[in-house]
Amino acid sequence: MTGHNIIAIGASAGGVETLSKLVSQLPSDLNAAVFVAIHFPPHATSVLPQILNRLKTVPAQHPAEGDAIEAGRIYIAPPDYHLFIQKGRIHLDHGARENGHRPAIDTMFRSIAHTYGRRVVGVILTGTLDDGAAGLLTIKAQGGVALVQDPNEALFTGMPESAIKTVKVDEILKVREIATRLIELSNTPIQEKKLMTEEISREGEWVAQEKAAIERGERSGMASAFTCPDCGGVLWELQDQSLMRYRCHVGHAYSIDSLLSEKDNSLERALWSANRALEEKAALARRMAAQAKRSNHLMSEEQFLERAAEAESHAAVLKQVLLQQIELKLQPEETKKS
Repeated sequence: MTGHNIIAIGASAGGVETLSKLVSQLPSDLNAAVFVAIHFPPHATSVLPQILNRLKTVPAQHPAEGDAIEAGRIYIAPPDYHLFIQKGRIHLDHGARENGHRPAIDTMFRSIAHTYGRRVVGVILTGTLDDGAAGLLTIKAQGGVALVQDPNEALFTGMPESAIKTVKVDEILKVREIATRLIELSNTPIQEKKLMTEEISREGEWVAQEKAAIERGERSGMASAFTCPDCGGVLWELQDQSLMRYRCHVGHAYSIDSLLSEKDNSLERALWSANRALEEKAALARRMAAQAKRSNHLMSEEQFLERAAEAESHAAVLKQVLLQQIELKLQPEETKKS
């Protein structure tokens, strides 16, 4: 019988260090193919394969489109591409971001779960927010095993805690224990499991069907009151078990935490734009005041100076709000929670 020889790992902040620690404890003849999604900036140059290959355990690479899947290799989703799994091969996709990320952990997890089912072990490591929770739910629904790094050990607790809250995980382990468990599972014959029902993996198709039904006038649909931070389209509310998500018809998808984070970023950008507009208004008013003074229009000069002072005052208030928001973002997660 086949063992759990498909391993899917997701991580975000602190992921390079944690993944390196995990891979350092795996044998070079690991009886499994390992797939990794870590949040990279879209235009970053990733050297993660080189970092992992220095450990001289399981060889790592950024796969190319159509690469065949082999046991005993680590396949890392390259920056700005989702990693999908088709039977025996890898597909790279530049599609819509999920939870604000491409590559996204949820995207890769769902693809692997539906291709390999009970053979999959999903692993959530350190990271902020909650990307990976929906994907791990799909892995469990398809009969796979769900492992999560102990939040007490994780450099960033958001992703592990979200996965534990959302999914009935099989084990919560430290990194060293995860490595040992992966080795055991890769050599353990798969036991039959009753699959749970789930809808997350088909949510893109579901939204397309709902949108088409609305256009035909068949029903009003389940559009939410929220708009997509990426494209401005209507977000559709999707719920599977205890997990609520949002997806627009273009394909951008968000968990609640990720949507809130993106809305915070949108608000910050709007505030900076307003701050810039006020500062430009003040500068223009001062130039008009100078022009009025040269023309000996003293009343107009006074009025323009008053407008400039008012705009500068409003800009100062906005800047103070923005600086407070930045300070809050820079605080450690534990401080924010308290």
